[in-house]
Amino acid sequence: MVLEAVALASVLLIGLLFGVRDYRVSGMSMQPGLADGQNVLVIKVTYLFRNPERGDVIVFHNPQNSSEDLIKRIIGLPGDTIRTDSTHLWVDNVLLNEKAYINASSNTPLNPSAQTWHIPPDQYFVLGDNRAVSYDSRYIGPIPKDYIVGTAYFVFWGHFIDTHSDVFAKIKNP
Repeated sequence: MVLEAVALASVLLIGLLFGVRDYRVSGMSMQPGLADGQNVLVIKVTYLFRNPERGDVIVFHNPQNSSEDLIKRIIGLPGDTIRTDSTHLWVDNVLLNEKAYINASSNTPLNPSAQTWHIPPDQYFVLGDNRAVSYDSRYIGPIPKDYIVGTAYFVFWGHFIDTHSDVFAKIKNP
């Protein structure tokens, strides 16, 4: 009985050590939901059990500097077409109403013109919630699935992270 308890505790400890990590938010790109300096719990095994979904807040390796991790919200899935102008965002021709999680409807100042992206297989389009200062897929391109570290799930000493799935409800999944 004691041996079974020790074995179970060991399995749980190993799962915790390799299945979760903390991440410190750096910068203002995810405001108002996540602030500079906050720590979030990242579940690294989430995508062993399901595919990434629109609205998930993820930590991923920057494709242009793999030693740097970033945190952003998934907006587009493989096969999606993303279109922006200076203040609007469409996913597969569905205009998103993102007022629940963004400060201002702005795709400026870095990228004020209308743009369109077609998301390749096994890649994801991510944006910061504070669009005016976010370094995201508008600049670094879609994120390969194998660059995703995990899902940001909980803010330490704070709250669960809302995926705002209702914002994406009208978009068909590929």
